[in-house]
Amino acid sequence: MGDSFTEGIGDPEPASPGGHRGWADRLAEELSRTQPDFAYANLAIRGRLLGQILAEQLEPALALRPNLISISAGGNDLLRPGSDPDALAEQLDAAVGRMADAGATVLLFNGPDIRDTPVLGMIRGRVAIYNENLRTIANRHDAVVADMWSLRALVDPQMWAEDRLHFSALGHHTIATMALNALNVPHTLEALAPGSLPVRPWREARAEDLVWAREFLVPWVLRRVRHQSSGDGISAKRPTPGPVFGPGMPAGSGE
Repeated sequence: MGDSFTEGIGDPEPASPGGHRGWADRLAEELSRTQPDFAYANLAIRGRLLGQILAEQLEPALALRPNLISISAGGNDLLRPGSDPDALAEQLDAAVGRMADAGATVLLFNGPDIRDTPVLGMIRGRVAIYNENLRTIANRHDAVVADMWSLRALVDPQMWAEDRLHFSALGHHTIATMALNALNVPHTLEALAPGSLPVRPWREARAEDLVWAREFLVPWVLRRVRHQSSGDGISAKRPTPGPVFGPGMPAGSGE
């Protein structure tokens, strides 16, 4: 359950449903290696606010009677002026309680430390408050926390996609590894170190910033002004549970 983060935006993969892979697909691929009857659904849709995620995805998720539910939600809300991380946490608390009462293990993602990230850095304080509330929710319902705030590797620019708003393939891989470790699940993923970035001349760096602002920041701001969402007209990429096969993993094989 979730938004663009769980949908896998920033990690393009033509062979994957919806054209994106992401941390959730990568995690599911690993879980499927040891569970021959494993089935995976991904209900996340980019741009969704917490209330929309709970209204649109919670009942379908519970109807599947899952053993494991992941939810990452609230980030899009926190980007909006005047958002209240405490009020958001109250909504999430009730939903996680329902998931736990249904017998599912719940995997919660807190927000990363976005101190040095353009646009996102402005909400760092609200993210920190929301994260503390999230830990309280996890303790109350015996949920597992995938701790992105403490994942210091995410400060590397190469962990982020070209739009600087979503994670890159490397970022999604790193997060999937962390989440599997949080679940205490054996896996085959190995830590990947970012390649060394060359030092860019000042003029080149500023030119790239201008291109980024024109191609990504301005459209993002305009959508907010017009009350539009990047997820308008988009449906979930895996609405029903089924087997998952990663690149290089042949269909019908658990390996």
